[in-house]
Amino acid sequence: MISNSLLAPVIGLVGWTFVMWAWMYATRIPAMFAQKMKPDPNAPRGEQMAQLPASVRWKADNYNHLMEQPTLFYAVAIVLALVSKRPELDALLAWSYVGLRVVHSFVQAVINKIELRFALFMISSLVLLVLTVRAVLSLC
Repeated sequence: MISNSLLAPVIGLVGWTFVMWAWMYATRIPAMFAQKMKPDPNAPRGEQMAQLPASVRWKADNYNHLMEQPTLFYAVAIVLALVSKRPELDALLAWSYVGLRVVHSFVQAVINKIELRFALFMISSLVLLVLTVRAVLSLC
């Protein structure tokens, strides 16, 4: 039986990723216009964006980070939605992961304090590890 309570955090993180996508372009496009930047398809990857202010790049960096480790979260959460023996607990853990990633996004996008970002990343990684172990145990 599929647990919708475990699918909700998946959709929540996807939704948050689109919030960061919108925030990225809402800051990047005006910054590009302000610098009179013309996109150059022949420029090495990232060279032009490196000319933008750091506070503008932070949003794009975070958007890219949401394409990395969270892909593991999606897989684990979907597996748990299918096989979890304690979906309420797993949903709580999944929402905890999502919440930590949202806070991580705000920290990176606004102040980019690396020590705080790292702490949030490590805590969210541990939550993801617990979810992964719980998925393995549910499959046994």
